[in-house]
Amino acid sequence: MNAGYPALRPRRLRRTPALRALVAETSLRPGQLVLPVFVKEGISEPHPVSSMPGVVQHTRDSLRKAAAEAAAAGVGGLMVFGIPSLKDGRGSAADDPAGISQLALADLRAEIGDGCVIMADLCLCEYTDHGHCGLLTESGDVANDATVGRYASIAVAQARAGAHMVAPSGMMDGQVGAIRAALDDAGHDDVGVCAYSAKYASAFYGPFREAAEGAPAFGDRASHQQDPANVVEALREVALDIDEGADMVMVKPALAYLDVIRRVADSVPLPVAAYQVSGEFAMVEAAAANGWLDRDRAIMETLTAIRRAGAGVILTYWAAEVARRLKPL
Repeated sequence: MNAGYPALRPRRLRRTPALRALVAETSLRPGQLVLPVFVKEGISEPHPVSSMPGVVQHTRDSLRKAAAEAAAAGVGGLMVFGIPSLKDGRGSAADDPAGISQLALADLRAEIGDGCVIMADLCLCEYTDHGHCGLLTESGDVANDATVGRYASIAVAQARAGAHMVAPSGMMDGQVGAIRAALDDAGHDDVGVCAYSAKYASAFYGPFREAAEGAPAFGDRASHQQDPANVVEALREVALDIDEGADMVMVKPALAYLDVIRRVADSVPLPVAAYQVSGEFAMVEAAAANGWLDRDRAIMETLTAIRRAGAGVILTYWAAEVARRLKPL
């Protein structure tokens, strides 16, 4: 059975924690983790998100504090989602220099500088009164090219405010190329683009829509987010984004799409990120609160699975907690 080998006893290498650590095939480092954060205009205290235990909508001050703590723990990056007080059909607050996102990005650059990668989510769903990811036609469809123009303007505003990377998440055709060109033309050729290249029309986004206050007022996003049945389509989307100038590509969600992460990681020369989304977070927290599973073990097991699948960067709401757990004393 073990032709050419002496009698193998694999359990010898599992006998103690030190032995298991010595031969572990997959490792997880704090610097590979990105913490998504929400900052809301017009609140005086952090506001808890009921469906996401431990997650809050931050004030500008509380965000600075949370960012400093995350950076001190060794977290590799922060992904910033802004929630404005006023919304309209074109998402005017999204590229307003005095808008909440731009103010928060400037705050973070002042607070942590280059000690942590500051990433700006780039979409319109948090800023529009209809909750869709772009400008709408008279029939209520998302207008691709007009929306891409808005994305380009938002990218420049985010770069001017201090973002190291912008992260277009709207899944519009041609968005990466337009954003790259706009950044370069505005003198921000050093700002990277982390493309949400394979973002699926998933059931796991529900808690996020409470946190970001970006649920669509009607319809859904299946016309631009990917069909969960498809993986070859994801590879096409990734290839298009790379051709248009993406510096990093992302798969979202993570756990239900580990096979997609693997296929993407095996096919591209760029860093691959995966987003452990709000529904994945909430499921573990809810099950742990009911005593149905070991919370800490489940967190580490899921993150290790995402790394093992091929993600070099993981967005997770547990980023700061896990980074503190991993950081040597």
